[in-house]
Amino acid sequence: MQKYLIILCLNLAIQQALVAQGKISGTVINNNKPVEFATVTISNVQDANKVLFYEATDSLGAFSFSNLNYGTYLLKVKLVGYLPITKTATLNPNGSSLIFNNLNLIEDASELNKVTVTAQKKMIEKTTEGFIINTANNITQIGGTATDILKSTPTVTVDNDGAITLRGKTPLILINGRNSGISNTDQIAASGIESIEIINNASSKYDANAESGIINIKLKKNKQSGTNGALALGGGVGAKGRVNSSFIVNNKVGKWNIGLGYDNRFAGRTRKIESNRTNYNLIDNYFIDQKRNDERVEKLQNLKLNLDYNLNPYNTISFEAIGNMESQDNNEDLTSKLYNKNAGFTSSNDRHSYEYEKVKEGEFALNYLKTYKNSEKTLNASLSSSIEKGRQNTDIYTTSLDLEGKTMGIMQTQLTHNYEDGVITNASMDYTIPTSDMGVIETGYKALFRTIKTDFLTADKLNNDYITNTGSSNIFNFNEQVQALYFQYHNTSTSKQKGASWNYATGIRAEQVNNNGETISQSTRFSNNYLKLFPTAHLAYNFNEKESIKLSYGKRINRPGLGQLNPFVDITDILSPHSGNPNLKPEIINAYELSFNNGTSKLNFTTSLFARHSVNAIRSFYSQLPNGAILNKPMNIGTADNYGIESMIIGKPTRFYDYNLSATIFNQQINGSNIINDGVNSGTNWSGKIINNFTLNSASKLQVIANYVSPKTTPQGESFSLYNVDLGLQKKLGKTNFKLNFIIVDAFNTLKSGYNTQTSTFAIYRSQKSDTRAFMITLAYSFKAALKDKMLENKFNAEY
Repeated sequence: MQKYLIILCLNLAIQQALVAQGKISGTVINNNKPVEFATVTISNVQDANKVLFYEATDSLGAFSFSNLNYGTYLLKVKLVGYLPITKTATLNPNGSSLIFNNLNLIEDASELNKVTVTAQKKMIEKTTEGFIINTANNITQIGGTATDILKSTPTVTVDNDGAITLRGKTPLILINGRNSGISNTDQIAASGIESIEIINNASSKYDANAESGIINIKLKKNKQSGTNGALALGGGVGAKGRVNSSFIVNNKVGKWNIGLGYDNRFAGRTRKIESNRTNYNLIDNYFIDQKRNDERVEKLQNLKLNLDYNLNPYNTISFEAIGNMESQDNNEDLTSKLYNKNAGFTSSNDRHSYEYEKVKEGEFALNYLKTYKNSEKTLNASLSSSIEKGRQNTDIYTTSLDLEGKTMGIMQTQLTHNYEDGVITNASMDYTIPTSDMGVIETGYKALFRTIKTDFLTADKLNNDYITNTGSSNIFNFNEQVQALYFQYHNTSTSKQKGASWNYATGIRAEQVNNNGETISQSTRFSNNYLKLFPTAHLAYNFNEKESIKLSYGKRINRPGLGQLNPFVDITDILSPHSGNPNLKPEIINAYELSFNNGTSKLNFTTSLFARHSVNAIRSFYSQLPNGAILNKPMNIGTADNYGIESMIIGKPTRFYDYNLSATIFNQQINGSNIINDGVNSGTNWSGKIINNFTLNSASKLQVIANYVSPKTTPQGESFSLYNVDLGLQKKLGKTNFKLNFIIVDAFNTLKSGYNTQTSTFAIYRSQKSDTRAFMITLAYSFKAALKDKMLENKFNAEY
């Protein structure tokens, strides 16, 4: 085997030596002086947009490309503020070395005369794997969080509890391309987000634990030289007042790029929940009616530091630190009334609780990036760690009530605490290298280490002492390691048809998972150890630059998380307890997709047919306990099948109006007959969203976003539909860098969530209405950066 490998390597080396013999070099000047850091690229004549090699000129203005195959190339020289230079270079046996001396850059007069630049990235940019949302253009969610941004993102649905889904399933959330302890999108301020990338059917490069796709949230980071910054102040009112502020400042000089950002958000919120339950097999507790009112104060603060150091044009070291502090003070009142089968009153109680929650998180990331003259060749290594400390303390006071609502007996006093400490560490290395046949090989390694400890305690007050209730207290330790290797090859080949090309990619990812958990108080232990292979394949045909068709396949996994595996039964609400399930198996998903894209300068249309088949599907299941309580517990229900169509239209019919219209419709078939006989359900779900942008004049624009989500099928019922309209108006103040924003979220106050559950033994109805409608005003200011507005390509824009 070793002998054949050596022969193969020698053969490849000889072939490479025979075909790679050309050289292109030269110098770049301006006013007879050498120009440093100009970008020089080499492209193929047949595909000028695809850069084969690139290099930055040195202190003498020199550049050089060696080992080039014979053929005709386009050489381009670019530098901000100067007109680009394009040259044609042909290498053959008679002319294997070309020298372009004194390529003279000429200053771009139109750029020099500009004081304010108003060019912006498009709100939505299509990619080969999905699309990117540039948040600078989303003015309806200024002053909100990442959750609010996602609510107005095409094809993404978010319910009133903040649950995020793509095509009906939960996606993998990444922060700056990595697994993060800051996975709650309510902890990320919208003002700190540069873009959100949606990947529908990811390649083997990404974690397999992404059953419905990936949402990658990229935080802001300046790329311009000099000192730049922006700040914003905002305030508004829903049921209660809300304020927010942010600033970001950056200094990029020479080889250093240093940035610092801070944002905060303080809000008072209210919520009302109504629920009732019918227990068909119980006589005394036949009907239960519950009403709950919440008032809470939310506080969120984020601090971000980034340091970049360019060792040279091809080697960069980056460091990033993120600090997050979040707190919620919740005042909750829950009234429960119980009736017998003849509608006669049996009992009632009122539970009042004061909940104080504080979460602190710190995240640190170190990254090394090495690039080469060939732009497709890269080496990237990173190490990151997230540390979380959460503390939740609750005081509970329960009184019994008579039929008229008057207090009976002695008030019961309890306290609970729910503490969580966690550490998530990522280590990864990715290597990309082009091959001689227009192909690219990607390979890499990733390790994820997760350690979490939860401590839940309940104590009852007797006389003046609190006595721990051991039956409802628990300490749970959870450890997990996921180690992965991947290999992927993708290639582009030209077609006989002019301008057409084929693209294909195939890869495989191997993931070794080892996790274990232990409940101290109940002496329960579990462990899982398994190796899974995840193949992926993509085949695309590009008819031309605007029209393409793509077929994709990927095998995915849904690994049960900490909360789903913890066997402890939480009986804080004794009528509606919930627990995890340590016997859960990972859910395996096979995903298929066929997509078509067609576009012009004024209209772009994308549609995708998709199908998913899941084995050991994980879903929440409700079961009735002997005392009439309904236990909510995750189960492997058997199989689940989703198939549907998703379409997106991006149009600009006039100079002052553009829109994005997206819709997803899919049928969901759930077979949970392995749990209960009536655990089989199916239904058609759909969602739609339209984003309207109106340019009123050169300084003002209006945005209107409408959203609808149909009822969603569950194993034992369905959820409510969701619909809302958000409005945003932005006005630039004169010739200054100030911008004024006025926003109305859920303008018609229609957002309301809930669900119906129906089984042979019980039925549940639950509705929830929060103070979703809010009015906000923000004032934003951006400064410096060569007197140019930071709206340029979303680099420190003032749209917060």
